[in-house]
Amino acid sequence: MSVLFLTGILVAPYTPAGKTRRKVYEFMRVRILEGRVPSVREVQKAFGFRAVQSAHRHLQALVDEGLLVRSRGRRSRAYRLPWNADPAQLSFADTWVPLLGRVQAGALTTALEDPEGYLAIAKRTASTANLFALRIRGESMRKAGIFDGDIVIVHRQSEAESGDIVVAFVGDEATVKRFSLSRGRVRLLPENDDFEPIIPKTDDFFLLGKVVEVRRYLPGSGGPPLREVARS
Repeated sequence: MSVLFLTGILVAPYTPAGKTRRKVYEFMRVRILEGRVPSVREVQKAFGFRAVQSAHRHLQALVDEGLLVRSRGRRSRAYRLPWNADPAQLSFADTWVPLLGRVQAGALTTALEDPEGYLAIAKRTASTANLFALRIRGESMRKAGIFDGDIVIVHRQSEAESGDIVVAFVGDEATVKRFSLSRGRVRLLPENDDFEPIIPKTDDFFLLGKVVEVRRYLPGSGGPPLREVARS
């Protein structure tokens, strides 16, 4: 009997409806938390359903059970997890990284380091202790596929190679740019012709980290599910 592997989930054809629905839920949950909300047709293709209506039925059943929420409208990627979902049940994730607010991807602005909450990330082979997330504001990196409102996952490190996309402090302000080092001179390059490169003075420059992932949440998706910050 043929089987299909997807995102760590084993799917066998002709499984009972309840088991298939659970696998659909696990598939949706993983993809939503990774910031890649599947369309109904992607669910159909992933599970080998002969008709798109089969995928619709499973998704609607998950909505009826309160496991998924469907935003209003006819968008095919309008599903999200309910905000009251228990983060402890998000078993695919082995860690939660702090979402530290916004960092500029245009003109420099004061960096915000007041965590909004904690964002789940999927299992990785490398250590996750040095990872954090930031919201992007601005359009200077759009040619690199980083847009206003996106969330970037950043690995905290003090060194980078030319061509890396980094989060850098210049004085007390932070920005996201492409890192360039030539003849000992650092340049922070935008990916938008409307912006100028930043050439910081050595004493004012500090590399905070390297961008390793970009997440985008579609309008109406509700944004990323977050674990709340404990307040004293």
